[in-house]
Amino acid sequence: MPEKNSLPSREQLIQLLNEDLAREYQAIVAYVVYSQAIKGAKYMAIADELKVHAGEELQHALTIASQIDYLGGMPTATMKPVKLSDKAEDMLRFDLDNENETIRHYRERVRQCEALGEYAIAENIRSILVQEQEHQADLATALGVDVPDVSKPEERA
Repeated sequence: MPEKNSLPSREQLIQLLNEDLAREYQAIVAYVVYSQAIKGAKYMAIADELKVHAGEELQHALTIASQIDYLGGMPTATMKPVKLSDKAEDMLRFDLDNENETIRHYRERVRQCEALGEYAIAENIRSILVQEQEHQADLATALGVDVPDVSKPEERA
C-alpha cells in the first residue's frame, strides 16, 4: 500500500477502493441490525434514522463498486466485521467510530484520486463524504457528544 501522501498506482487505488467497499458493506449490515436492535424510547428517532442510513450506505457501495469496475478491477464481496452489543449506546458508538474511519479514508481517497487525475472518481467520493459526515453528525447528536474532529488520523471519538 502507498504511504500517506504518496501516489498510489491504479492497481493500489483499486485495492484501496475495495477496502472502502468492504467498509460500506459493514455499514449496511450494522445499520440494518442496529436499527432493529436498538431499544428504548430515547433511541426511537435514531433507530428510524439508521434505516435511512442503511439505504444511503447501499448507494455508496454501488457507487464505489462502479468506480472499481471503471478502473478495471473486480469489486470485493467481503465485508469488514460488525461489532454487536446489547447496549444501544455501544452500538451507536461503534457506528460513530466506523463513520469516523470512513471519513478519514474517503478524504485520503479524494486526494489520491486527484493526484492520479481521476477527478470524476474524486467527485463521486466527495458526494459520499457529504452523507457520511451527516451520518457522523446524526450519531454524535444521538450520543450527546460533539462531532469528532477526524482531520488527524490518530484522533478517535
